[in-house]
Amino acid sequence: MADDLVRDAWNRIDTWLREHAPRTFATLRPPAGPEEVASAQEALGVVFPTDLVASLLRHNGAVDGAEAFRFDTDDRLLGVAGILRDTEFMRHSAEDLDEEQAASYWHHGYVKFGSYGATSDGLLIDCRPGRNSFGAVGRFFDETGTGFGQADSLGGYLAELADRLERGRDGGAVTFNGRLFWEWACPALPEWGSADEPLPAPDEWLPELDLSCSPEDLLHASHLDDLEELGALLAVLPRERVAEAARRQLRRLAAETGLERYPEIGSALEAVERGAAPPRPEQTTPLVLRLRAVLKQAHSRRDHHRRWAAERMVEGIWGSPYRSVYETAGIRSRLTADWRAELHADLGSPPLPPIPDDRFWGVLRNSAIDSGWHAAEYGQDQD
Repeated sequence: MADDLVRDAWNRIDTWLREHAPRTFATLRPPAGPEEVASAQEALGVVFPTDLVASLLRHNGAVDGAEAFRFDTDDRLLGVAGILRDTEFMRHSAEDLDEEQAASYWHHGYVKFGSYGATSDGLLIDCRPGRNSFGAVGRFFDETGTGFGQADSLGGYLAELADRLERGRDGGAVTFNGRLFWEWACPALPEWGSADEPLPAPDEWLPELDLSCSPEDLLHASHLDDLEELGALLAVLPRERVAEAARRQLRRLAAETGLERYPEIGSALEAVERGAAPPRPEQTTPLVLRLRAVLKQAHSRRDHHRRWAAERMVEGIWGSPYRSVYETAGIRSRLTADWRAELHADLGSPPLPPIPDDRFWGVLRNSAIDSGWHAAEYGQDQD
């Protein structure tokens, strides 16, 4: 029965990925061999639940990398080799703990089958014999240890994952450029603020805005690297194309956060879109007074998105278009699951390059992007 549940869940997952995220599907490895699975159990001194065995006999993990198949916890599916490596590492980390401490941190009978990668965090399955929790799925966190409640079995966990994929974005499953991403947009806070609300007096206390940005400010390559294919595209497009995308993204952000209702902000955005940015501001100019008032109100209402958007208006109007696109994307990724597709559209929907690597940044020549570290490292590699 457990085998049937796992088989049915993987059938559904594979079918969905083939249709909607073929690049992610391609990272799932072929089945492990029964001998390989048996050898891993012997090496770890445990008996795997039958659904873990069935899962490994379907997919021996996923190839590591940015495109890898990941659970909605952002943990990559591990194969036999990864299970051995990560489980042995966790055992070593917990070898000085007593039985009670180990149960809440990492017990010898836990087996890790999903890895976050950047830390030791990951998904695990309870392989302690004779316990009611045998086969239960939990998650380990570096800071807090192990907690259960993910699912009673791996088969149930995979079935729930298939359900989420089939619900699409309602289940958090978003696709872009043939890849699966798990995204949850934050619900917007209730609208507040009125278009005819008077400006505060110049001497009223308001938080100050950082007005030090410049169109010539450099953006470090590592920031664009976070945007993967879109970051590589931004790095190679003509500056005016990036500037146009920055204007469109800023307009989207103003609409999503309600900032465009204010006449001072709306007029400034219209001027920027006409290619006539307002003069360099001071803390007491009407536009800046409006943004500072929004900062104060957003703080009292705990509206972080509106506060961040007000701060980003300065960069978008008077700063570097590259930095504006990057920072606006960071906020919009919290507001809409479609932010990647919309950014790509605002860039003109050109073909997307591969996910950039160090060599890409090392040979990049764009005066708006600081890729000096990568250039030095890549130069050393070539010696």
